[in-house]
Amino acid sequence: MKPIPDSRPAERYPTIRLVPSARRGLHALVDRAPQAEAYGERILERLRPALAWLYGVRRRMATSGVAILTIWLFVHVMFGANGMVAYRQKRAEYQNLQREIDSLQKENDHYTGQIKALQTDPETIEKEAREQLHYARPGEVVYVAPTPPPSVIPATSAARK
Repeated sequence: MKPIPDSRPAERYPTIRLVPSARRGLHALVDRAPQAEAYGERILERLRPALAWLYGVRRRMATSGVAILTIWLFVHVMFGANGMVAYRQKRAEYQNLQREIDSLQKENDHYTGQIKALQTDPETIEKEAREQLHYARPGEVVYVAPTPPPSVIPATSAARK
């Protein structure tokens, strides 16, 4: 298509460009393919030393990566929130609590035995009445020792000399 002639001057209006057909674009692409291949080869030649170096150190990089991952995993397992250090602390705390439970259970059993004895055993009842309440049988005399006065501790170390 040709542009429509205009009686007005050409400076005022730009010329209309025609869109190239698909066939022309394909021909232009095919014509430029050798140039694109040459450009790709030039870039590849520039990158070849860096790629060769990277290929040579890939094993060292992979080994280093695995070593770093192993070290991180070890630190996490040992010192993490649920690591071995925390596990040992919790285990020691568990053992301390278990010992405390055992001693409290023994104390509870002792008190249960005392309660049963006080409810059923006349000798135990008599013993507690004599010791705690200072009861005596007719004709007996009860002697009670006075409580010792509290000892006075000197306030300074100079008074101890």
